[in-house]
Amino acid sequence: MIIIYDYLVVGAGLTGATFAHEATRRGKKCLVTDKRKHIAGNAYTKDVDGIHVHEYGAHIFHTNNKAVWDFVNRFAVFNHYINAPIARIGDELYNLPFNMNTFNKMWGVITPREAMEKIEAQRGVSANSVPQNLEEQAICLVGREIYEKLIKGYTEKQWGRLCSELPASIIKRLPLRFTYNNNYFNDIYQGIPIGGYTQMVQNMLHGVDVQLGISYEEYNKNNPNRVKKVIYTGAIDAFYDYCFGHLAYRSLRFDTTRLEESNYQGNAVVNYTAADVPYTRVIEHKHFEFGTQAHTIITHEYPTAWTPKKEPYYPINDSKNQALYLKYKELAGKQDSVIFCGRLGTYAYLDMDKAVSEALALVNVLIP
Repeated sequence: MIIIYDYLVVGAGLTGATFAHEATRRGKKCLVTDKRKHIAGNAYTKDVDGIHVHEYGAHIFHTNNKAVWDFVNRFAVFNHYINAPIARIGDELYNLPFNMNTFNKMWGVITPREAMEKIEAQRGVSANSVPQNLEEQAICLVGREIYEKLIKGYTEKQWGRLCSELPASIIKRLPLRFTYNNNYFNDIYQGIPIGGYTQMVQNMLHGVDVQLGISYEEYNKNNPNRVKKVIYTGAIDAFYDYCFGHLAYRSLRFDTTRLEESNYQGNAVVNYTAADVPYTRVIEHKHFEFGTQAHTIITHEYPTAWTPKKEPYYPINDSKNQALYLKYKELAGKQDSVIFCGRLGTYAYLDMDKAVSEALALVNVLIP
């Protein structure tokens, strides 16, 4: 018997799993495929000796959207993990995001007024002009000393370009506050699913047909005319065989090691901001779930140049790539059998809660 699917969902990450779950709940027949051999996309966590390892970098769920929070809590119990990363340069440690603890360690200031005065004195002419690049934006926000110590080296490693060549908009993602508060996010709801993201996504996909290790092109070739509509969360330029050229990304390489000690660095995430340290951060996975194992697992994260054979992580949203994306978007608008969504389908950096909310919104449009 040939099964005809209402929706072929390409990609088993949070966007695809959310859409497939809700569409199935509303009576539609869905098939989820993924070229990888696992579900959960970049949020995939692997159980390694009792520790849930974030295989594609640290993922902390945070949102102000109660509907999204209620939705994900249907599939997992979340712990109370709060993201409070540390920045390390040499033997010096600083709290992130930039807050009164950071300013006290940097300058010995005690009050918010003292910190503001110190930053103001270091802003120079940047405070009176519109920042033209990331370097100018950073100095305008936090002054030259914090920029030089905690931003410049890390950012240039992350993007593979000088800060003076990067758009100012990138640095606006960094929180800045004048309280003694190390909570990186201001969102009301935060945490990590107990048991890992993979288990959460598996629960989302309960009752949904899933095929792993198969590309969209391979499935289409072997199963012609089996689907009514495609929800495509892969790269939009790859779908069109790069007919206008490749959209640019930055990629990452991960080096994961088991250590026979119970606590390596005392924190889940430590950023290394010095330019001469090749990695940007070290992740100690057990701390995401307050692990008490006698051993630990750490991952060194290395930013790398992207090629079509590497995983695309961060879109390079400069004017050239945005213009290229708009050409693909215009092409996509000429067909209604395929809908592009997710971070790769829309060439956008999406936090996990945004991926879920956009997928829920899409279901509401297609299946009222």
